[in-house]
Amino acid sequence: MIEDERPQVEDMFEGIPRNKIPWYPIIDYDKCISCGKCVEYCAFGVYEFEEKNGKKKSVVKNPYNCTPVFCRGCEEICPVGAITHPSEEETQKIINRLKEEKA
Repeated sequence: MIEDERPQVEDMFEGIPRNKIPWYPIIDYDKCISCGKCVEYCAFGVYEFEEKNGKKKSVVKNPYNCTPVFCRGCEEICPVGAITHPSEEETQKIINRLKEEKA
């Protein structure tokens, strides 16, 4: 996908700066087969390929582009279950606390 064609990345989520919310994918490289499905799938540019020693691997390059918060599309598309996200419950607690601090 061409960068100009990507959807707009939100700077805020429910009134909280997106970079304060720890919601982003985590790749388990013991499982990852570097198929690139996550890179192709994510319209927000969270992933990129990185080449090292002649081998390509998917990396989380822009973690806070993972919007909307609580999206798990890449996790669902990974054929080997190498992608996880933080706990939704814990993330929501953090969001609620940040909202309270802001009020």
